[in-house]
Amino acid sequence: MSDDKHIEDKEIPVMQRVLDNPFILLFIGIAVPTLTYIVWGVMELISVPISQ
Repeated sequence: MSDDKHIEDKEIPVMQRVLDNPFILLFIGIAVPTLTYIVWGVMELISVPISQ
């Protein structure tokens, strides 16, 4: 019985908590592509030569 209680008291790993939460996964799934495309767009704008 003490072994079962010891297992229950163990802390859940952070990655398991992230993967078990659908709202965090939704946020990551929206935030990562959005930030990627924003950075990509800024890099494209910087690489365009200034017309004179």
